Amino acid sequence: MGVTLKQILWPVFAILSLGGALVSADNWPGFRGPAGSGVAEGAPAPASWDVPNNTNVKWRVPVPGLAHSSPIVWGQQVCTASAVSDKPAPLRVGLYGDIASAADNGEHRWVVVCYDKSTGKQLWEQTAHTGVPKVPRHTKATHASSTLATNGRYIVAFFGSEGLYAYDMQGRLVWKKDFGRLDSGYFMAPDAQWGFASSPVIHDNRIIIQVDVQKGSFVAALALATGEQLWRTPRNEVPTWSTPAVHVHNGRGQVIVNGWKHIGGYDLETGNELWRMAGGGDIPVPTPIIAHDLILITNAHGGKSPVYAVKPSASGDITLKDHETANAHIAWSAARDGAYMQTPLVYGDLLYVCKDNGVLSVFDARTGQRHYQARLADGRTGFSASPVASAGRIYFTSEEGDVYVVKAGTVFEQLAINPLGEVAMATPAISDGMMFFRTRGHLIAVQ
Repeated sequence: MGVTLKQILWPVFAILSLGGALVSADNWPGFRGPAGSGVAEGAPAPASWDVPNNTNVKWRVPVPGLAHSSPIVWGQQVCTASAVSDKPAPLRVGLYGDIASAADNGEHRWVVVCYDKSTGKQLWEQTAHTGVPKVPRHTKATHASSTLATNGRYIVAFFGSEGLYAYDMQGRLVWKKDFGRLDSGYFMAPDAQWGFASSPVIHDNRIIIQVDVQKGSFVAALALATGEQLWRTPRNEVPTWSTPAVHVHNGRGQVIVNGWKHIGGYDLETGNELWRMAGGGDIPVPTPIIAHDLILITNAHGGKSPVYAVKPSASGDITLKDHETANAHIAWSAARDGAYMQTPLVYGDLLYVCKDNGVLSVFDARTGQRHYQARLADGRTGFSASPVASAGRIYFTSEEGDVYVVKAGTVFEQLAINPLGEVAMATPAISDGMMFFRTRGHLIAVQ
């Protein structure tokens, strides 16, 4: 696999602009890190560890409550969100198709918690909301599944029906906003409520949110400092659980969203629709990613699991016709290799797409040529956390808490299986040569 200019330069001087702040390679400011890439190329992340045997573990601290909210990192702070109940919170992992909601609807506290990156010492905790959840969650989900976002001045938490909150870096509440009841669940069985999961994105002093629910779906931009609504565009869409992406290309800024009825792009400044396409899986979860001047989108369920490579210049309705794999706006597509839960990863020239049963497909990101397909684990193990990459290695975290390390390249080579010792559903963070994992009950730093 070729080494990119970005991979050469980032260890020396790795900064980019995010929301008017400087983001170093040691910061991991939101879901999947800098620009949502899932890649950290500062100090190399560790290759092996064993948490149960305390091998290469820097620290391990208990985290209150239950959440799939991933850790974020800024400077010396590692932060996450959680939903805390006085009663045991059931969590059922693995490969199954039960659409039922969990029996977990007593009083909760929705909290934001920050820790010292070097020691794991808790720095602060703030309760955003206390009450009974307005919408039940899936048996495999949590009441705090959205990941925080920060630009080094504000930390933003989105708890769905329980509101959107902005804090300063010391944990002081700056503002909050209530969007009412946001009912996320299976559109074919509305009583099967599954909980909210889309994470906020910060870009140029604004927050971008995607709210796809049973009724009244929308995408919106808000002022980061005040919460003031800048624009809000309705969407004719069923519930989805995908985080939006932001891309600026040749002066054209757009918010890119996954969907079933409406995958698309919206003008970053106005919210006006730029392009759209329909089709694919009817329960979209993965976040769109941008690499090599392409927008890469996947989803699954309902018998379909495509991967699409969309050109950033797309305009109008770009939906593929029957038997088409490409058109003027779609560079390539793969009909059956898409992911249900995980957001794919582009590292170097390659696109890594892993299904929830551990089947990994690796493509040339520019052309769609598939280099290989391999299976992680035994086919009975679930994978929900999205992969991340560092120093020529790709990390895939199983729901059972084993991290499969694969060598980057066009040939499958598994380097290690590293146990966390606990159920793990959240995507890890990478910073300063360390990896941070949110497990069923702990935050863990390995190096």
